Amino acid sequence: MRVDLVTLFPEMFEGFLATSFVGRAAARGELSVRFRSPRDFGLGKHRSVDDTPYGGGSGMVMRVDVLVATMEALDADAPGGVRARRVLLTPQGRVLDQRKALELAGRDALMLVCGRYEGFDERVRGYVDEEISLGDFVMTGGEVAAMAILDACARLLPGVLGNEASTIDESHSPDTGGLLEYPHYTRPAEFRGAKVPEVLSGGNHAEIARWRREQAIARTRERRPDLLERFERAERGRA
Repeated sequence: MRVDLVTLFPEMFEGFLATSFVGRAAARGELSVRFRSPRDFGLGKHRSVDDTPYGGGSGMVMRVDVLVATMEALDADAPGGVRARRVLLTPQGRVLDQRKALELAGRDALMLVCGRYEGFDERVRGYVDEEISLGDFVMTGGEVAAMAILDACARLLPGVLGNEASTIDESHSPDTGGLLEYPHYTRPAEFRGAKVPEVLSGGNHAEIARWRREQAIARTRERRPDLLERFERAERGRA
């Protein structure tokens, strides 16, 4: 998988790309990352990439000509001629979830466009394929969102986690109906009066599977009733 990053601050990714499973994916050749700064196409002696908004208002707006030139430059020298799917990182986009992460991880190439300042010139939206948000809040730029997408995708690439089942039986997995994951325990068997449930050490795998399913449903009902409602609708649809 190739990821092209449009960012004014590529140095923010240095440690991130060398660490943990993202670093492993890069070392295995499952993940490659290219950078291109809009500053390379900035205007004037200061390489300006933004300007004041038409109609007035606070902040500065990133220029459409500069950003489009950056994206097109990445496409122009794309390895194998494979054009990346362009993703604009913005609080106005679709909220990232596990299904979207699975979809993105299955693509050969992504381009993550990180904004700064007040936002993008509206015309930038005409040059991307989709928009993604981390949630209903605002950050100073798209770099952290890009890291979140990279991390969510890298762990789904073949061989990166070491155990493919790890991505199946987990919170929000489509394979478990989108439920939250059941509780986990390890040694010691008792800690300050809190004991590991007996069913987990009994060796009855059918009982363990049943307990885990019940716990996943109960936890989802308590913490994310919206997810449980969606799960139950899907179950009724399959009945």
